[in-house]
Amino acid sequence: MELSEINNQSFLPKKCLEAKSIDDFLESLKTEALYFNQLRENAEQNNCKLKYVAEFNNGKANVGLQEINPNHPFYNIEGKDNIVLFFTERYTDQPLQIKGAGAGADVTASGLFADIIRIANN
Repeated sequence: MELSEINNQSFLPKKCLEAKSIDDFLESLKTEALYFNQLRENAEQNNCKLKYVAEFNNGKANVGLQEINPNHPFYNIEGKDNIVLFFTERYTDQPLQIKGAGAGADVTASGLFADIIRIANN
């Protein structure tokens, strides 16, 4: 699957996405604070948490911010934790769950740095 085939439902406002520099992007986050606060407040009013979720169903991939209710397995995922749910012919009502620690910021950063060094050496 190519990146272009994934439906990315960005939660960032257009102003943030069109920023010309890092400084402009950071400033746009401040000017769009009302938008972000509204997202959070709506989730809280619905007794939900906001989570960035990826789904793959019938050959189609989607990613985006979702309101997750307290009964959903994603609700208590925090920090670097990851969870994957498998709905299959055998697991139709209650999905197979794989849950555990993800890489986190330090491991991800060191992996990216190693990739940069490897590319530079080639």
